[in-house]
Amino acid sequence: MTLELVRNMLGWCAVINLGLLIWWLLFVLLAHDWTHRVHSKWFRLTRERFDAIHYAGMAMFKMLIFFFNLVPYFALRIVG
Repeated sequence: MTLELVRNMLGWCAVINLGLLIWWLLFVLLAHDWTHRVHSKWFRLTRERFDAIHYAGMAMFKMLIFFFNLVPYFALRIVG
C-alpha cells in the first residue's frame, strides 16, 4: 500500500465516521422520545440514564474518531 492510499483511506474513514456520529446525534435529538421508548422495552432505563449513556457513547466515539482516523491522517499529511 502506498502512503497516498493509506492517507485517502483514513480521510474517508473519518468522513464516514463523522457522518455516523452526526446521524446518531440527530436521531437522539429529533426522535428522543421514540428512541427512549424503544430502548426502554429492552432495558429498564430512566430518561436521565438513557441520556447519560448516549452522551458518553457519543463522546467515546468522537475520541476514537479523533485518535484513530484524524490524528494519523494529519500525521501522514505532514510527513508526505
